[in-house]
Amino acid sequence: MTEMVYGTAPLRAGEPVIPRWWRTIDRWSLGAVLLLFGIGILLGLAASVPLAEKNGLDPFHYVTRQMFFGAMAMVAMIATSMMSPDLVRRLGVLGFALSFAALAALPLFGTDFGKGAVRWYSLGFASFQPSEFLKPGFVIMTAWLMAASQDVAGPPGRLYSFVLTMIITAFLALQPDFGQACLVLFAWGVMYFVGGAPFLLLTVIGGMVVAGGIFAYDASDHFARRIDGFLAAEIDPRTQIGYATNAIREGRFFGVGVGEGTVKWSLPDAHTDFIIAVAAEEFGLVLVLLVIALFATVTVRALYRLMAERDLFTRLAGTGLACVFGVQALINMGVAVRLLPAKGMTLPFVSYGGSSVIASGIAMGMLLALTRSRPQGRIGDLLGKRGR
Repeated sequence: MTEMVYGTAPLRAGEPVIPRWWRTIDRWSLGAVLLLFGIGILLGLAASVPLAEKNGLDPFHYVTRQMFFGAMAMVAMIATSMMSPDLVRRLGVLGFALSFAALAALPLFGTDFGKGAVRWYSLGFASFQPSEFLKPGFVIMTAWLMAASQDVAGPPGRLYSFVLTMIITAFLALQPDFGQACLVLFAWGVMYFVGGAPFLLLTVIGGMVVAGGIFAYDASDHFARRIDGFLAAEIDPRTQIGYATNAIREGRFFGVGVGEGTVKWSLPDAHTDFIIAVAAEEFGLVLVLLVIALFATVTVRALYRLMAERDLFTRLAGTGLACVFGVQALINMGVAVRLLPAKGMTLPFVSYGGSSVIASGIAMGMLLALTRSRPQGRIGDLLGKRGR
């Protein structure tokens, strides 16, 4: 059957790497990511100055660091987006092995920086959070296992992926980091569903997650405090949620003006977990809607392009990466407006943080690589062949 090409002309023999990459990449998604990073720098100029002054540093110390880490992330994203799916799989499996080893060693060598959760390694000049790098590696590893299970005489990849997910979730819960644990479970569930899992089985697993949440509420004071704060009828105005809620309310449609916001002086995490509150206060609903539209653009376009992909590994891995990217943004913004309990989760490419932005760059590079246009028969053609 004649080969069909999704979204571009067939690859040209001897074509240089850069022109071929530019012709086959999803330029709308690439542009959306670059714009998100630019918005993050803009918000960092406002949100990080109070923290720098408090710590006796140059006013733009954190912005400079974010630009440095962001440059590394952009280089990593572009380089990774030029890879083939096979090379993405190898990189993801290697990254997963290294980050999982780092995650397992956190109880011995990690630190909490006074925040009550051992999530980081202190490197002196910077910190390193293994769970940020674990997520893209986990998605790739899980997609590889699930795809392998479809091969003739293939391994029980779905079972292996489930066991692996439970182990990772346990390590994250011990930190405790229930937000990342929920994100890992969500990623596995999405890929399992796309891979053809029965809905009844997913319902049973969902019930197990609810039971695990009830157990965590009874066993962890850290988890219980966050749930109780979320369910409380009144918001304590001196908490981070209280400050964020008031800032969003004050911003209204167009904001109070650039540099005129006050929440950045009250919120200790204004430049990280609650940076959307700074955006809402100073720039108003207009900028918040733009940020939401950019995240939605990347996620929806990736899923749309993956619909025509016939390779199971590519389809599963791409879906997992796209959904994790979109849901992490949804969780971060949902916490700020009190739609979700506090999770301690960054806004990809917008929040300050070296581990966050570099890991997001690698993950987005993988997604862009998997959604590049390649010569292939459409999935409908493949199903037609099987039916003959």
